Amino acid sequence: MDLRLIQQLDKHGFTQDEITQIGEVTTELELPTRHILINQGEIASHIYFVLDGVCHAGYLTEKGKEFSKEFYWELDWIIGFESVIKNQPSPYLLETLTACSLLCLPIKVFQQWREVNHPIYLKLLETQLMYKENKERFMLLYTPEERYELFCQHYPELLERLNDYQIAAYLGITAISLSRIKNRATS
Repeated sequence: MDLRLIQQLDKHGFTQDEITQIGEVTTELELPTRHILINQGEIASHIYFVLDGVCHAGYLTEKGKEFSKEFYWELDWIIGFESVIKNQPSPYLLETLTACSLLCLPIKVFQQWREVNHPIYLKLLETQLMYKENKERFMLLYTPEERYELFCQHYPELLERLNDYQIAAYLGITAISLSRIKNRATS
Protein backbone atom coordinates (compact mmCIF):
# COMPACT_ATOMS: atom_id res chain seq x y z
CA MET A 1 0.00 0.00 0.00
CA ASP A 2 1.17 3.52 -0.75
CA LEU A 3 2.96 5.16 2.20
CA ARG A 4 1.07 8.45 1.67
CA LEU A 5 -2.26 6.67 2.14
CA ILE A 6 -1.00 4.93 5.27
CA GLN A 7 0.17 8.25 6.71
CA GLN A 8 -3.11 9.96 5.82
CA LEU A 9 -5.17 7.20 7.41
CA ASP A 10 -2.98 7.18 10.50
CA LYS A 11 -3.37 10.98 10.77
CA HIS A 12 -7.16 10.52 10.83
CA GLY A 13 -7.12 7.90 13.59
CA PHE A 14 -7.42 4.67 11.60
CA THR A 15 -6.07 1.61 13.41
CA GLN A 16 -3.42 -0.61 11.85
CA ASP A 17 -6.05 -3.31 11.29
CA GLU A 18 -8.33 -0.82 9.48
CA ILE A 19 -5.42 0.39 7.34
CA THR A 20 -4.65 -3.23 6.43
CA GLN A 21 -8.33 -3.86 5.52
CA ILE A 22 -8.32 -0.83 3.21
CA GLY A 23 -5.08 -2.02 1.61
CA GLU A 24 -6.61 -5.44 0.92
CA VAL A 25 -9.57 -4.04 -1.04
CA THR A 26 -8.00 -1.14 -2.95
CA THR A 27 -6.33 -1.24 -6.35
CA GLU A 28 -4.20 1.39 -8.05
CA LEU A 29 -5.36 3.02 -11.26
CA GLU A 30 -3.35 5.26 -13.61
CA LEU A 31 -5.42 7.59 -15.80
CA PRO A 32 -4.65 10.20 -18.46
CA THR A 33 -5.74 13.83 -18.49
CA ARG A 34 -9.47 14.46 -19.13
CA HIS A 35 -10.55 10.91 -18.37
CA ILE A 36 -14.15 10.56 -17.16
CA LEU A 37 -14.38 8.48 -13.99
CA ILE A 38 -18.15 8.85 -13.51
CA ASN A 39 -20.61 10.34 -15.94
CA GLN A 40 -23.41 12.38 -14.47
CA GLY A 41 -26.36 9.99 -14.16
CA GLU A 42 -24.24 6.84 -13.84
CA ILE A 43 -23.89 4.61 -10.81
CA ALA A 44 -20.39 4.85 -9.33
CA SER A 45 -18.42 1.62 -9.09
CA HIS A 46 -15.68 2.92 -6.76
CA ILE A 47 -14.65 5.62 -4.35
CA TYR A 48 -11.17 7.04 -4.87
CA PHE A 49 -8.11 8.29 -3.04
CA VAL A 50 -5.91 10.64 -5.07
CA LEU A 51 -2.22 9.72 -4.94
CA ASP A 52 -1.13 12.08 -7.74
CA GLY A 53 -2.98 14.47 -10.00
CA VAL A 54 -6.07 16.67 -9.96
CA CYS A 55 -9.70 15.65 -10.44
CA HIS A 56 -12.83 17.77 -10.85
CA ALA A 57 -16.49 17.16 -10.09
CA GLY A 58 -19.04 19.31 -11.85
CA TYR A 59 -22.76 19.53 -12.48
CA LEU A 60 -23.88 19.78 -16.11
CA THR A 61 -27.20 21.46 -16.84
CA GLU A 62 -29.56 20.66 -19.69
CA LYS A 63 -28.69 24.10 -21.12
CA GLY A 64 -25.02 23.14 -21.41
CA LYS A 65 -23.70 25.07 -18.41
CA GLU A 66 -21.23 23.55 -16.00
CA PHE A 67 -21.02 24.30 -12.29
CA SER A 68 -18.00 23.16 -10.32
CA LYS A 69 -18.79 21.03 -7.32
CA GLU A 70 -15.26 20.40 -6.12
CA PHE A 71 -11.63 19.85 -7.02
CA TYR A 72 -9.60 16.99 -5.59
CA TRP A 73 -5.84 16.59 -5.48
CA GLU A 74 -3.16 14.60 -3.70
CA LEU A 75 -4.31 12.93 -0.46
CA ASP A 76 -8.01 13.69 -1.05
CA TRP A 77 -10.80 11.12 -0.88
CA ILE A 78 -13.46 11.29 -3.59
CA ILE A 79 -16.66 9.87 -2.16
CA GLY A 80 -20.14 10.56 -3.53
CA PHE A 81 -22.03 10.11 -0.28
CA GLU A 82 -25.37 11.19 -1.76
CA SER A 83 -25.19 8.34 -4.28
CA VAL A 84 -24.03 5.85 -1.64
CA ILE A 85 -26.69 6.79 0.92
CA LYS A 86 -29.57 7.02 -1.54
CA ASN A 87 -28.26 4.21 -3.77
CA GLN A 88 -28.77 6.35 -6.85
CA PRO A 89 -26.77 7.58 -9.85
CA SER A 90 -24.18 10.30 -9.46
CA PRO A 91 -25.67 13.80 -9.78
CA TYR A 92 -22.34 15.08 -11.15
CA LEU A 93 -19.55 14.27 -13.59
CA LEU A 94 -16.16 13.27 -12.18
CA GLU A 95 -13.08 13.61 -14.39
CA THR A 96 -9.32 13.91 -14.22
CA LEU A 97 -7.86 17.32 -15.04
CA THR A 98 -4.32 15.99 -15.12
CA ALA A 99 -2.79 12.55 -15.41
CA CYS A 100 -3.77 10.82 -12.17
CA SER A 101 -2.76 7.96 -9.96
CA LEU A 102 -5.72 6.84 -7.84
CA LEU A 103 -6.47 4.13 -5.35
CA CYS A 104 -9.88 2.60 -6.02
CA LEU A 105 -12.09 1.06 -3.38
CA PRO A 106 -15.15 -0.85 -4.68
CA ILE A 107 -18.41 0.88 -3.85
CA LYS A 108 -19.92 -2.50 -2.86
CA VAL A 109 -17.33 -2.88 -0.08
CA PHE A 110 -17.96 0.70 1.02
CA GLN A 111 -21.73 0.07 1.09
CA GLN A 112 -21.20 -3.11 3.14
CA TRP A 113 -19.18 -1.10 5.65
CA ARG A 114 -21.99 1.46 5.76
CA GLU A 115 -24.66 -1.19 6.42
CA VAL A 116 -22.84 -2.45 9.52
CA ASN A 117 -21.59 0.95 10.74
CA HIS A 118 -18.04 -0.28 10.25
CA PRO A 119 -15.45 2.02 11.89
CA ILE A 120 -13.76 2.53 8.49
CA TYR A 121 -16.98 3.89 7.00
CA LEU A 122 -17.57 6.15 9.98
CA LYS A 123 -14.00 7.51 9.89
CA LEU A 124 -14.20 8.20 6.15
CA LEU A 125 -17.55 9.92 6.71
CA GLU A 126 -16.03 12.06 9.47
CA THR A 127 -13.02 12.90 7.28
CA GLN A 128 -15.31 14.10 4.47
CA LEU A 129 -17.55 15.98 6.88
CA MET A 130 -14.58 17.88 8.30
CA TYR A 131 -13.38 18.71 4.80
CA LYS A 132 -16.82 20.05 3.86
CA GLU A 133 -17.07 22.06 7.10
CA ASN A 134 -13.68 23.64 6.43
CA LYS A 135 -14.60 24.46 2.82
CA GLU A 136 -17.91 25.98 3.94
CA ARG A 137 -16.09 28.14 6.50
CA PHE A 138 -13.59 29.19 3.82
CA MET A 139 -16.39 30.24 1.46
CA LEU A 140 -18.49 32.07 4.06
CA LEU A 141 -15.98 33.84 6.27
CA TYR A 142 -13.55 35.22 3.71
CA THR A 143 -13.94 37.74 0.91
CA PRO A 144 -13.02 36.64 -2.61
CA GLU A 145 -9.71 38.50 -2.25
CA GLU A 146 -8.96 36.74 1.03
CA ARG A 147 -9.93 33.36 -0.47
CA TYR A 148 -7.52 33.91 -3.35
CA GLU A 149 -4.74 34.96 -0.97
CA LEU A 150 -5.31 31.89 1.22
CA PHE A 151 -5.45 29.64 -1.84
CA CYS A 152 -2.09 31.03 -3.01
CA GLN A 153 -0.57 30.53 0.46
CA HIS A 154 -1.89 27.01 1.05
CA TYR A 155 -1.81 25.57 -2.47
CA PRO A 156 0.96 27.33 -4.43
CA GLU A 157 1.60 24.19 -6.48
CA LEU A 158 -1.99 24.26 -7.78
CA LEU A 159 -1.49 27.73 -9.29
CA GLU A 160 0.59 26.07 -12.00
CA ARG A 161 -1.71 23.07 -12.44
CA LEU A 162 -5.09 24.79 -12.68
CA ASN A 163 -6.11 27.50 -15.11
CA ASP A 164 -7.73 30.75 -13.96
CA TYR A 165 -11.22 29.51 -14.79
CA GLN A 166 -10.70 26.45 -12.56
CA ILE A 167 -9.16 28.49 -9.72
CA ALA A 168 -12.07 30.92 -9.91
CA ALA A 169 -14.54 28.02 -9.77
CA TYR A 170 -12.78 26.66 -6.67
CA LEU A 171 -12.98 30.11 -5.05
CA GLY A 172 -16.68 30.48 -5.92
CA ILE A 173 -16.16 33.50 -8.19
CA THR A 174 -16.09 34.20 -11.92
CA ALA A 175 -12.90 34.19 -13.96
CA ILE A 176 -13.43 37.93 -14.56
CA SER A 177 -13.54 38.57 -10.81
CA LEU A 178 -10.37 36.54 -10.35
CA SER A 179 -8.65 38.57 -13.06
CA ARG A 180 -9.60 41.80 -11.26
CA ILE A 181 -8.35 40.44 -7.93
CA LYS A 182 -5.05 39.41 -9.50
CA ASN A 183 -4.68 42.83 -11.17
CA ARG A 184 -5.29 44.65 -7.88
CA ALA A 185 -2.78 42.40 -6.13
CA THR A 186 -0.03 43.22 -8.63
CA SER A 187 -0.79 46.98 -8.63
